[in-house]
Amino acid sequence: MRKNIFLLAILFSVCTYGQDIKPTFEKEGKMVKATYFHDNGEIAQTGHLLNNKLHGQWYMYNAEGKKLATGKYINGKRSGKWFFWKGDILKEVDFEDNRIAYVKNWNQAEIVSVNK
Repeated sequence: MRKNIFLLAILFSVCTYGQDIKPTFEKEGKMVKATYFHDNGEIAQTGHLLNNKLHGQWYMYNAEGKKLATGKYINGKRSGKWFFWKGDILKEVDFEDNRIAYVKNWNQAEIVSVNK
């Protein structure tokens, strides 16, 4: 299962290759806000770069604009809690030193019933 999550994370990291729509980069203080797009114009990924490395919170979306994943990078390495959505399943993945330390699956129906 860890291997599948890792491959999914890599997929999100490289999903912007081969696009016709050019990414945008906006300077914000010491960081640069980067936004990558799907071929249909929807946002694929958005987050920040610091010293040309992924840094801070990143968000990934499918071609319909639905959130697929969110997580934090520190100096180009995944860190802390990441969340991956697929259908009714939410995967919570904890990263330590850019490696998967823990994975928990949440069922959206269970989350809704707890919040009632």
